[in-house]
Amino acid sequence: MKIHEPYILYESNNHKFIWLGLDESETEKGILTNQYLIVHGNQGVLLDPGGYFVFERVFENASRFVKPENIKAILYSHQDPDIIGGLTLWLDTAPNAKIYVSHLWERFIPHLGVDLRDRIIDLPDEGMDIDFGSFKIKAIPAHFMHSPGNFHYYDPIAKIYFSGDMGAAVFKDKWYLIVDNFEEHVKLMEWFHRRYIASRRAIELWAKRIEGLDIDIVAPQHGSIFMGENAKKFLNWLKNLDKVGVDFISS
Repeated sequence: MKIHEPYILYESNNHKFIWLGLDESETEKGILTNQYLIVHGNQGVLLDPGGYFVFERVFENASRFVKPENIKAILYSHQDPDIIGGLTLWLDTAPNAKIYVSHLWERFIPHLGVDLRDRIIDLPDEGMDIDFGSFKIKAIPAHFMHSPGNFHYYDPIAKIYFSGDMGAAVFKDKWYLIVDNFEEHVKLMEWFHRRYIASRRAIELWAKRIEGLDIDIVAPQHGSIFMGENAKKFLNWLKNLDKVGVDFISS
């Protein structure tokens, strides 16, 4: 596959979940970023569309599947610049999109030089169902994994769980889109998760939130995508991860 080209992870008659390609950047030190688009009918929803330097590629690839004016929402997992850095560009190019983000970050985002008073929707700590009329996306609280105001998003039609930074992998050599050998892939993930997740309690609270979700694919904002049995392996690995955050750095 061509890494700059989009890849459809799920497709039915009127619903798609699309990975929007990849940009390799030496400044990211091997932690490459993923962006995703959900299309339902003629409506689009962007997930963590990224920073300034990936905007052109993300915009062009998204425009293959949906008109920019039909992008109804941009869903942000948290406030990191590799996620929200391109927001000023998206406000102009997707003029009808509402911006969904944790209520913690509403007062920080204007420092990007934007006025969101009529477009931002604060996500409450307990999460919510985001209703687009003909379909819904679930905002799942994942606070302190790693951001204190952090959300994952679940598409119940595609059965795809967007896990934000959870699933991040630091590639030393060859990059791949889909995880094949989970046991080997863990070696690329372990340090990030132990260092960035605040506490074991944060994992326990998140694990309760996803009970009962029917998940076929886990799609992270960093790293590679987990499909089928590897999605289950990843979720179980994360649920059982011990000695993270303050316990990790103080051990």
